Amino acid sequence: MSDWPPHVTVATVVERDGLFLMVEERDKSTGEMVFNQPAGHLDPGENLREAALRETLEETGWEVELTGVLGMALYNARNGTVYYRTTFLARPVRAVPGATLDPDIHAVHWLSYEEIEANSAKLRSPLVLAAIEQYRKGLCGPLDLVYG
Repeated sequence: MSDWPPHVTVATVVERDGLFLMVEERDKSTGEMVFNQPAGHLDPGENLREAALRETLEETGWEVELTGVLGMALYNARNGTVYYRTTFLARPVRAVPGATLDPDIHAVHWLSYEEIEANSAKLRSPLVLAAIEQYRKGLCGPLDLVYG
């Protein structure tokens, strides 16, 4: 049985000089350490863009500028939870000195595609690599696709 309605989440693919901004975090359902893009749930009263900016800052300590939409996806997790995820593309603006990261984040990394691919068994979900591959193919929509 799936958890319905789906959890609304956002993720942000941030690339700089061929490296992608990634977080290493503990998966609460399995206890395993996993890699993910900066990502998280939509909070009450915020829109998808605001959530993506907030989650990226909270999880990585980086301010970013959203530049496009990489896609929307439904994902059925092994624990039965269904996620609706909007993935944005962003460029890094600046690292915030002394930023306090979410307690679930164990490390922040800038990783190459090859490093991410080599750790594919440790990715939080298949959506992580799929979003990066979408970016690498140049498939990105304008931010105007997401409004409200």
